[in-house]
Amino acid sequence: MPSAEKSDYYELLGVARAATPDEIKRAYKQQALKHHPDKNPDDKDAEEQFKRVSEAYAVLSDADKRRRYDQLGHAAFDPARGGTGFDAADFAGIGEILEGFLDDMFGRRGAANRSPKDLRYNLELSFEEAALGSERPIEYERHELCTHCKGTRAEPGATQVECPACRGRGEVRFQRGFFATSRPCFTCEGNGVRAEARCTRCAGRGSVARVQSLSVKIPAGVEDGAVRTLSGMGEETPVGTGDLHVHVKVKSHSLFTREGADILCDVPVSFPQAALGANLEVPTLEGKVSMRLPPGTQSGKVFRLRGKGLPVFGGYGKGDELVKVIVEVPAQLTARQRELLEELSREMGEGAHPQQQTFLDKLRGLFD
Repeated sequence: MPSAEKSDYYELLGVARAATPDEIKRAYKQQALKHHPDKNPDDKDAEEQFKRVSEAYAVLSDADKRRRYDQLGHAAFDPARGGTGFDAADFAGIGEILEGFLDDMFGRRGAANRSPKDLRYNLELSFEEAALGSERPIEYERHELCTHCKGTRAEPGATQVECPACRGRGEVRFQRGFFATSRPCFTCEGNGVRAEARCTRCAGRGSVARVQSLSVKIPAGVEDGAVRTLSGMGEETPVGTGDLHVHVKVKSHSLFTREGADILCDVPVSFPQAALGANLEVPTLEGKVSMRLPPGTQSGKVFRLRGKGLPVFGGYGKGDELVKVIVEVPAQLTARQRELLEELSREMGEGAHPQQQTFLDKLRGLFD
């Protein structure tokens, strides 16, 4: 077909010319599912439409090809009119894209989906639960084999015949332009055979959804983003059972932050405490402890409390707690307080601030 007769790619996908990549992807997904050959056996019009929308997506999903198409239209890819044409590389990624898209059409059905399927569970923990370890009950839904049909989807004793659509192969092959792929047969759902009577307990699905309750042990020191895998607790299929992957999300703490097995805590102190020294009450994961603040402590000084951190995940020992002292300057002063501070400043003189004096000397040397 001459390029001038081709439908506009944006119109084929039903999107505006200013559509975002995500909008184009969603539109292609809808069109691909609607016109896929497996869903429309022996329908040549649907097959041709599927080819056209796939070509449209191959162009509009690529930033460079889309720019050329916006400038020149179909002529950008028509060799007879000076275009670059298409080759296999232009369609190399469509097959993988369809693999993800068409799972929505077949759901849990089909030969490709009869293999054990893993599940994911997101588990949110408090900082303390992750640090000290815990055991949490969880509930999630998983599919188990129907006990009536044993996953065959057929009523026990029902006659099964070869699927006429795929001739017993369980999959349908098709070719679109430069790539070929296959999908589980939509008619027999990838089994290769069709039963005269579907299972009455599971309505021919082969599995039933049940709520599973478990207790998950969280080891001490587990980090945010860690994954705990529970073998055999995923989806159940005729050929095996998948796993359950528990993804850990650790909530932030109001006082502590974490660096590996160490925890960090900022402790505000007053100027008199920093200057004269003081005994401070410092929070730890095990409760409050007393820490001696020596006289003359500077703001930003870090003190290490040995063994007050987190257990080393997968190892031995514990980290430390790093206490950072922040000297707090009063935001408001009474007249008497200001008078006393001014008197103190005159009494102390410049010699009481050696770091400030060193800085001023360096500053003068820089500009002299």
